[in-house]
Amino acid sequence: MAGLHFELVSPERLVRSGEVYMVVIPGTEGEFSVLEGHAPFMSTIRPGELAIYDSAGSQPQRIRIEGGFAEVSEKGLTILAEKLESVTAH
Repeated sequence: MAGLHFELVSPERLVRSGEVYMVVIPGTEGEFSVLEGHAPFMSTIRPGELAIYDSAGSQPQRIRIEGGFAEVSEKGLTILAEKLESVTAH
């Protein structure tokens, strides 16, 4: 599947790595979505919920995040989380 390369990293481990369709992130300046081809971008993350979509129209995997940083680059999206809760197996 072609898509956005996504890595979610907690202080303890790499939580998720792979291709996704879209991720919705609770940025400190407001919620934002990242899809494949997004312009380079960095943001701090406020406490809230990540929504990870594997494909268009799919139900998202939701993960509670307690702060961190998001970086979008030509390689994809990397989220460095301060703390994660309710991580569901995927």
